Amino acid sequence: MKTKFFAALLTCIMLTGAILPIYAADTLVKSDFQQESFAKTLDYFDYVRNYSAQNNVQTPPGFQNYHAYLYMTYVNTKGLQVFYAGLENLTFGNSAYFRTPMQSFIMHYKTNNRTRDVLLGSTFLMLLAFNESSNSIYANSPDMNDTLWASFSIGFDLSALGATLPALNSKTETFPLEHSDDKLQWSWGMKYTNLTAYWFRTWINPTDPHYNNTWPVAITVYDELTFTYNLTIDPSANTATLTENHIIGRMRHLLYWDWGWMHYNSTGTYKQTIFNPLGTKTSNDTIYDFIYKNHIKMSIVNFQTSILADHETYSETSTGQNVTDTEVPVTDTSINTYASDGEKISSANFETKKTYQLYNYTAYPEENVSSTYDAVTRTAKLGGFAGNTGLFTLHIGLMKLLPLVVVHMYPAMFQRALATIANMSRANYFYIISYPTYSGYRVVHDPTLTVYLTTSTTPTFPGLGSILIIVGVAAAAVGVSIAILKLRKKPNEPAQPTQPILPSQ
Repeated sequence: MKTKFFAALLTCIMLTGAILPIYAADTLVKSDFQQESFAKTLDYFDYVRNYSAQNNVQTPPGFQNYHAYLYMTYVNTKGLQVFYAGLENLTFGNSAYFRTPMQSFIMHYKTNNRTRDVLLGSTFLMLLAFNESSNSIYANSPDMNDTLWASFSIGFDLSALGATLPALNSKTETFPLEHSDDKLQWSWGMKYTNLTAYWFRTWINPTDPHYNNTWPVAITVYDELTFTYNLTIDPSANTATLTENHIIGRMRHLLYWDWGWMHYNSTGTYKQTIFNPLGTKTSNDTIYDFIYKNHIKMSIVNFQTSILADHETYSETSTGQNVTDTEVPVTDTSINTYASDGEKISSANFETKKTYQLYNYTAYPEENVSSTYDAVTRTAKLGGFAGNTGLFTLHIGLMKLLPLVVVHMYPAMFQRALATIANMSRANYFYIISYPTYSGYRVVHDPTLTVYLTTSTTPTFPGLGSILIIVGVAAAAVGVSIAILKLRKKPNEPAQPTQPILPSQ
């Protein structure tokens, strides 16, 4: 039912390119994408309902009460178009209980010689906690021999798991799209607060990528997860630099299963039972003590791809090492992407900001003093992530819809995009940025991405809007409901912890 519904919906959109009625607070029309910029918050499910009603397409059962809110920004200047979509929240049956960070952007521009068009996309995948094993392959970086936990924020209803946390009020704050007087600098972003996340044991061996979704190893609460974007255009150098500032807020609660939930916070350790759901204090060890003593570290995983109309692309370090489907340390270098004839089209530069700031809450509760540490960045085998289809339901859904951009902008590129952007295993690269000194404290870091373009007057691309809306949002529509059904299913028997204290199996 769902497959036929969304196929019919996308067909209607591609054929009509009509005005897109969203929900009453904000609407989006095709002419918006001919403007220099916009910032809007849209309910995608309202958009789906409107389209289904207009085109006589049946919606899935129960879909009438679903809502998905996305914050969208768009910059269209100097020959560059940057579209961004960040998921604010999903509601089911008018209950706002699902808030998960989903951040994607897509760029379109012409290369320096103006002979070819580039589509470049990037997506934040997840937080990945890790504990290094004696057989670790890469020091201070999560690899397939380490103990890994995928951290996914999925709301805060813990009743099915028998876990108890203080009342939480998860929120999303959007940062307005702003620009300098000369319109060469732009900024925007989103901040998620009080995020409850489940940690699932994860394996990224390319020959057997999978995760254990039957029972979360741990439940955690992050103060915040913030994404801010700063775009700087330099017409004289024909470059545009996008700085992505990540803030992983300090962890305030951590629960793990040990014949009942052990609850760590900033005051100590508490044992929760069915008779005492709030817990009995068993130790003065705080959440930060626990993370430090168990050598738990944190990382983020991102995905990037690009296509050209008439050439293949390849990506390598500044010293010439291939990074596609390889594991290469890139902390002290950049990843450059080229057309097959050698023209550079983008660069992800990690050496300009190799360090991150860590705010020790225990020593400085005001979090006004930070220490500087070295981040560790490397690329990863594609199959370890792209092959983990259950874990990345949302992101796979997003990638499958990216070629729709090409259908409306440059139909000749559609088949190439379908075979590349729609398939995560054909990515330019996955990269992992890890923060080895962690202890659950606040992390601030901002790597950069540079594109090489020909600056020009602002072009117009009729119909771009209808496609981009689907690109930025449909992953949430198709994937999230599937993910929720999987994650909320309670097994007959919970997995028991092994060493380290957080279970490795």
